[in-house]
Amino acid sequence: MFIKTTDQLLINFDRALRVISGQARASRRNPGNTCEDASLSETEQKHSAGLMRVNHVGEICAQALYDSQAVFSKSEDVKRQFARSSIEEEDHLAWTAERLQQLNSHPSVLNPIWYVGAYACGLIAGRCGDAISLGFVVETEKQVEAHLASHLKELPAQDEKSRAIVEQMRLDEIAHGAAAGELGAVDLPAPVKVLMQAMAKVMTTTAYRI
Repeated sequence: MFIKTTDQLLINFDRALRVISGQARASRRNPGNTCEDASLSETEQKHSAGLMRVNHVGEICAQALYDSQAVFSKSEDVKRQFARSSIEEEDHLAWTAERLQQLNSHPSVLNPIWYVGAYACGLIAGRCGDAISLGFVVETEKQVEAHLASHLKELPAQDEKSRAIVEQMRLDEIAHGAAAGELGAVDLPAPVKVLMQAMAKVMTTTAYRI
């Protein structure tokens, strides 16, 4: 068990370097690339970039969470679901990175910190057992879905590229949460949910700017 865990941690370290260095690869076509370029004012472009940077950070954290939660999972079904969700989350990571480039912006300079923090949270959740770990996924995806829905309201109406990406991300997050629920997730205590919301607030507020 110790050897398997150590091997998984080493594999995850290699993945972490790839994710943080911007080497994510999408398995699906970027939905934003089916939309026409829109004329955005400087203020609108800056706002769209800030929101997409937040979403990119969220996907950095998603990679860390799914990888770390799988380390202590005892269920092959759960591990497979984490792996499937992680692939789609890597799509999101690549899409948001591409959109940031199109907006002449950049990812958060704090991405290594976001990754490490999320990985630590995932290890704690995974160590608590599959039911709680899955419950953590359900709550995380619920909060992310609400966060993405708010971005659809905030993004400039004519920024169809960003909006198409965010909408597909939102649909995927709903599916990930539903899949975790079907595998036996338990509802997390209210104080834990509040803490998760507070941590997300700090991340989103900071990542929007840097």
